[in-house]
Amino acid sequence: MEFYRRSQAIPFRLGVFPGSFNPITVAHVALAGAALNLVDEVVFVLPREFPHKDFSGASFAQRLAILGEAAGENPRFSVAASDGGLFLDISSECSDAYGSDVRQSFLCGRDAAERIVSWDYGKPGVLDEMLARFDFLVAARTGEYAPPERERDAFHPLELAGAYDWVSASEVRGRIALGLPWHHLVPPAIHGMVQEIYAPTARQSAE
Repeated sequence: MEFYRRSQAIPFRLGVFPGSFNPITVAHVALAGAALNLVDEVVFVLPREFPHKDFSGASFAQRLAILGEAAGENPRFSVAASDGGLFLDISSECSDAYGSDVRQSFLCGRDAAERIVSWDYGKPGVLDEMLARFDFLVAARTGEYAPPERERDAFHPLELAGAYDWVSASEVRGRIALGLPWHHLVPPAIHGMVQEIYAPTARQSAE
């Protein structure tokens, strides 16, 4: 795990927020901010490789730059790159960086939580191993998450101060491509960077 911005705090409970962040939105920041009521630090983790996505829209370096700028106003936010893209890989890298005694809680929305429990990991027992290592803080997204009975103790609701159901990175990109208002969907600190990175791509793809 390589840090591009690291909090000076020493956490007892760490919020781990993996994502593609293409780009980071106000919903991402709100989720991370709400998690600070329960954890000591939140680290935004951008994997160098994704198990089910590629780097389209913005490069790895551009996304890191945007993340660093968006996280810069909160001293309890960190930004890091992981070599692995699976949650178990990221968890192991966090243990190496923070120590094995630090409790890890992964952050996600309701839709992501549903994918996590239903994902085909290619071999049995992966989900059980994940839940033995860390738990999840899950924000509502067009509804609350209702985990299966056997996983209920590992998934905890995360209350957001505001409604972010329809905020997404794909909505930002789509609005930019169509020339619709989008600035309200991303943190003010990155308006210029998002305009520079995504607007030229949108114009070129429309030509």
